Amino acid sequence: MRRKLRPPIPPRHGLDPARLKLPDGEWPTLLAHLVDRLPRVSPGRIEQMLREERIHGTDGPLGVDTPYAPGSFIWFHRDLPDEVPVPFAIDVVHRDEHLLVVDKPHFLATIPRGQHILETTLVRLRRDLDLPHLSPAHRLDRVTAGLVMFVITPELRGRYQTLFRDRRVHKEYEAIAPYDPALDLPRTVRSRIVKDRGVLAAQEVPGEPNAETYVELLEHRDGLGRYRLVPSTGRTHQLRVHLSGLGVPILGDDFYPVLREKPLGDFTKPLQLLAKVLDFDDPLTGAHRRFTSGRRLSAWDDLGAWAAPPA
Repeated sequence: MRRKLRPPIPPRHGLDPARLKLPDGEWPTLLAHLVDRLPRVSPGRIEQMLREERIHGTDGPLGVDTPYAPGSFIWFHRDLPDEVPVPFAIDVVHRDEHLLVVDKPHFLATIPRGQHILETTLVRLRRDLDLPHLSPAHRLDRVTAGLVMFVITPELRGRYQTLFRDRRVHKEYEAIAPYDPALDLPRTVRSRIVKDRGVLAAQEVPGEPNAETYVELLEHRDGLGRYRLVPSTGRTHQLRVHLSGLGVPILGDDFYPVLREKPLGDFTKPLQLLAKVLDFDDPLTGAHRRFTSGRRLSAWDDLGAWAAPPA
């Protein structure tokens, strides 16, 4: 088994540096190769990073005139996008030697991606809790609030990720959506959901079902229902697609049934979907664990406050 190369530069903001392996090829310098390889970065910016010694090889920083060396590795920290601060806190539900479970707010992504780097759950926790090797056992949509589980001990990450892959974690969600007295509930919804790469929304299509959700109405008032959702599968946007397909789209859903653009800094009308329960047998100890979110969906308590901007 190959030993993983250790980065020659430390993490920044809780993020490890990017690593690139230089392929076979004939470039006179590292700079020339990176200009060809990274077309979305201006040549001037790449040259500046080399002059500022921000790109490292195994033996230290590399300069503008560094010859190209096929098969070698380089490390650097990417430039960070301008991000809108997400003004909501993360609540710690459980922490022990190996496991961290948190209650994530709406609008905060689980892991760095695209325009969300520092304003993500993983980066905030690595920084605020001084856990540089923290890694997610699963993910939750940026607009969905609730429980997310992280692994503190790197070598145990696979054990906990396997629980989710093999569907050995019982997950329950809560949603607020319109109430339809003609809708026959409880029921199990089964359909085929596909999501094409580069397309924001998923869709239900004919074919063998690959998504299954148990839907139960817990209570209703003033034209709204509070629903309990228990997914047996984990397709992209599954719960949102299934409730929309039943004719009761979740409040605050900007994707289903109609796609609407929402600015990243608009924190009004959060999606009324909450990851409420995580329930499983611990793969290390065999002990039964059950975690419950302490959050409430605001539209159920005060519809006006749900639509209002945050203080």
